[in-house]
Amino acid sequence: MKLGYQTITWGGVVGQAQGVTSIKDLFYQTYGSTAKACEDIAAAGYSGIEIFDGNLAEYANDPDSFKSLLSKHKLELVSVYTGANFIYNDILVDEFHKIKQAIAFAKSMGAINLIVGGGAKRSTGTTEEDFQMLAKGLDQVTDLAAAAGLTACYHPHLTTIVETTTELDKIMSLSKIHFCPDTAHLTAGGVDAAAAIRKYGRRVRHVHLKDYTANPFAFLPLGKGDIDFADIFSALKEVNYDGWLVVELDGYNGDPKDAANISMKFIKENLK
Repeated sequence: MKLGYQTITWGGVVGQAQGVTSIKDLFYQTYGSTAKACEDIAAAGYSGIEIFDGNLAEYANDPDSFKSLLSKHKLELVSVYTGANFIYNDILVDEFHKIKQAIAFAKSMGAINLIVGGGAKRSTGTTEEDFQMLAKGLDQVTDLAAAAGLTACYHPHLTTIVETTTELDKIMSLSKIHFCPDTAHLTAGGVDAAAAIRKYGRRVRHVHLKDYTANPFAFLPLGKGDIDFADIFSALKEVNYDGWLVVELDGYNGDPKDAANISMKFIKENLK
């Protein structure tokens, strides 16, 4: 297994402001420096990065600059993160306009995986049709990504309609998309992350690692929270997972480089 890191920690997750009034432009983004993130990630010993679609879009007119940045730090672009509501018919065309751009960016920069979040929660409650719409959208993303040589993986996420074990099982039964377990989001939603990996092992193509505490609620560097990573690492070995392990820490109250080093030290000491 190879180790990567998401650039999200250098700035946290936001969205491009124009997306509030123009869905087709609503990319994920972090306001931190991609160049600084790459420098720190490489220095901590990781060999790959994951980046948001919006941050990658910044290099759309100057791809050589991004490729040079990766080459300078001997990093691979592992994955690009995108997402959508998926459940609203009226905006699906614009959401897929954005996703197609993300796929094109990812392909042009040499990524291998497209990580997809989504499934909006309605103020009036989730319906059966919402799951059907999400599954249909994820299947469409899967096909679009495959046509570009990418593997699409679904990332269950707090605040979407896929948080709990029941919801995860439901969407996995309805859609053919591959699975990106996120250890903290699954745990926070009441899912046994190791059990989910064992159950859907054949569909796991990408993994997000981060630690978590419930009280107070916090996402943390590996080893600083309450998650049983020994069982998670065992589960990954049992299903013969040999892909990327990407640390994806939403934010850190300190220097992001320190967080990257803490997690790398934990992995080296615990992933046998």
